[in-house]
Amino acid sequence: MRPEIRRLAAGLPSAPGVYRFRDARGRVLYVGRATELRARVGSYGGDLRDRRHLRRMIPQVTRIEAVACDSVHEAAWLERNLLEESLPRWNRTAGGEEIPAYLRLDARPATAGLRLTHEAGQPVAGVRIFGPYLGGTRARLAVSALHRVHPLSATGSGLTGAERELAARRGISAADREQLAEAIAAVLRRDPVAVEAARRELERARDRAAAVLAFELAGRVQEELRALGWVTAAQRVTTLEPVDLAVRGWADGWLVSFAVRAGRVRSWSQRPCARPPQEPPAAWAGFARRNAELAATLARLAA
Repeated sequence: MRPEIRRLAAGLPSAPGVYRFRDARGRVLYVGRATELRARVGSYGGDLRDRRHLRRMIPQVTRIEAVACDSVHEAAWLERNLLEESLPRWNRTAGGEEIPAYLRLDARPATAGLRLTHEAGQPVAGVRIFGPYLGGTRARLAVSALHRVHPLSATGSGLTGAERELAARRGISAADREQLAEAIAAVLRRDPVAVEAARRELERARDRAAAVLAFELAGRVQEELRALGWVTAAQRVTTLEPVDLAVRGWADGWLVSFAVRAGRVRSWSQRPCARPPQEPPAAWAGFARRNAELAATLARLAA
């Protein structure tokens, strides 16, 4: 079966995503996520030196299915949602090791700033919640990155004398509070212009630190850059909006369906289907179509 896995893996894109293996009876054996689907799934055709517990599973695999995602973050959330819903025999944990987190943007004078929280909480005037994100460490680094670029916390009314003096040296005052809060919100909304501007400012900060041999600081800013990329990456499979809907895509006689419950993609199925279904919501159209095409490709390779 290992050469067969490599042959099927050749039909996968070099994109992040989630994959699953089924046996001859159609049972899901294992669900995993990948930074690059083709390379990760193809690795199961090797000696599995780093995944010895899966060696006995491989001879049982008769079918491979996959979902191509728009980011590694999206793939991480999809894997987590699917495993929380149903844990296949060969998976060890329901979900993943990353801790879900939210970012709390507070524009109120006394408490201005961006902070990490593990609960979305109830709506509060002057406070906006963004997320959820996977990984508390990444979320904290993203907070540090955004405060470095847009120092909202330096506009609060409760600053100490030393903090006010430092803010003044940076040219920051309470008059900048609303502008800085909006700049952070634009980044967290994934506005491409705002994200790119923040990324470039962090790159300049990193390069300035490296130029004066402050390599520890340069390394820290580089970590912040990666974290900013994580929280601003495209991600639709887990949202704050508690929506319920069915997303269906069709291509070449194959139907792929995703069930969204309370804002999370909770299940994924695919089957042959002669006629295309009703078009999915516009925000999901590309995702649904792409993965229906992928299902059709894998079915042809397996035939």
